[in-house]
Amino acid sequence: MRIVTELRHYMEKYGFYVSTRMADRLGMRARNVRITFIYFTFATLGAGFAVYLVIAFWLRIKDLIYVKRSSVFDL
Repeated sequence: MRIVTELRHYMEKYGFYVSTRMADRLGMRARNVRITFIYFTFATLGAGFAVYLVIAFWLRIKDLIYVKRSSVFDL
């Protein structure tokens, strides 16, 4: 049980934050979003994992494009 907890904490700290960001956006708990992804993955034989990776890639690209740059006058 300790290994599962450590793995969960590692993924929450260094993961893509897809579940957390979606939960914040939808006003839900991140745990419920993660469980939904898990159920969706089992029900569709892996398509949920593919959707998760697409969303993670999309959020990463969005973060790279919409980075708030400091102004020259802020220096």
